[in-house]
Amino acid sequence: MSENNPCLWSQLPQSGRAPGDRYKHACCSYEGCVFMLGGRDSSSRRDFWRYSVVCNEWTELTCSSEAAPEELEQHTMVAHEGFLYVFGGMLDSAYTQCRCALWVFDIAKQKWVPCQGKTSPQLLMPTNRKGHSAVVLGSAMLVYGGFVDIKGPSQEFWTLNFDSMTWSLLSGPQRGSSGPGPRHGHSSAVYQSCMYVFGGLKGLREQRDFWKWSCSNHTWTSLRNKSGPPRLVGHSAVTYKDSMLVFGGGESQNSPNCCLWRYCFSSQTWTKVAALPGSSPPDKIHHCCAGLGPSYTSSTDGPCSGPGLQTEALDRKSKAFNNKCYPAPQTFLGSEGAIELETFSPDKSYRHRNRPSEPDHRSDPKLMGSCLTFENKGFRKQLSLTGELMDGEDGDISDHLPDLMLVLGGRPHSRHSPISTWQMTLTDS
Repeated sequence: MSENNPCLWSQLPQSGRAPGDRYKHACCSYEGCVFMLGGRDSSSRRDFWRYSVVCNEWTELTCSSEAAPEELEQHTMVAHEGFLYVFGGMLDSAYTQCRCALWVFDIAKQKWVPCQGKTSPQLLMPTNRKGHSAVVLGSAMLVYGGFVDIKGPSQEFWTLNFDSMTWSLLSGPQRGSSGPGPRHGHSSAVYQSCMYVFGGLKGLREQRDFWKWSCSNHTWTSLRNKSGPPRLVGHSAVTYKDSMLVFGGGESQNSPNCCLWRYCFSSQTWTKVAALPGSSPPDKIHHCCAGLGPSYTSSTDGPCSGPGLQTEALDRKSKAFNNKCYPAPQTFLGSEGAIELETFSPDKSYRHRNRPSEPDHRSDPKLMGSCLTFENKGFRKQLSLTGELMDGEDGDISDHLPDLMLVLGGRPHSRHSPISTWQMTLTDS
């Protein structure tokens, strides 16, 4: 289908024990779960949570060991091969180059592990910063920009090699960088062997420029952005298929918007993605976006070469979406919490239904497209019936999740409510 097709937004009310609402936190997805760390409500937070999309349940994880981070805000967190890597966000710059603001969480063992001392001490490593961006490309984490205490906005571009746990400076003021320049509050995404940086604050002025870093020749390229998003800060970006999705943010700290933009890498064009009638996205700034499903996880691994990025091509191919929800026994489809394949239309009101099997008494609308929507409990129950989800084990659920993007937290926020959670599904196939 066309990339201009609209999207469906729905709020996911959080019941049971859940983290409080916040902003300037960090999130990332891994194997069907979303991990969330820190941020602000009325003060900086240190709590660490895992959200199971299938079960619609939050679990608080430990963040009190010696190897765990302290209170953080405007930090980053990425996932790679069973580990989470958290960088920056400390409340001061007491840590110098003798100790890098980096923490590592072992997902399988569910504990924070020391990340220092694995190699000989480095003289070259980034200091603490906030509002930077971090992405995974091959077996490396790329970190751009950020606000460094008294020094202000930075244009340093670092890479962390996951295999050797060593840092390398790709570009910076001392290397005559011709790229995006000093900035923070921007967004980044990766596609194939390139990293893309959009917007953010450069000094005191919001930006709307768009840049591409090529991992093959180590150069920055300014991309045309005439029809793209306005000036933005505090927005989020994720890679979806052959596109980059940019959501939320604002032209100032107090002007959150609800716009969703899509940049197609092949055609190098921007389009504003409309919401289906009756489906209203939230106004958010300093939120987090996390993509789940095969279309969000197949474009972040790729070969990259050069100083600090000597990695072999990861021989990973995206698996075709194997919909294990269907076919399902009629007894299950007729029960509470069943999964439903629903058609989208401009006339239909997509309100929340406690029971997806409830009939809609309106006349059949003109078809616009189709998309799999699911009820979390129904999805979990169906997997249990097929033996895929037993005794609380998730298995390889991420390969079978429908493609969806979650928007977690952000301003405006409520101090005494569970974290704001929204789901967005594009109608293209």
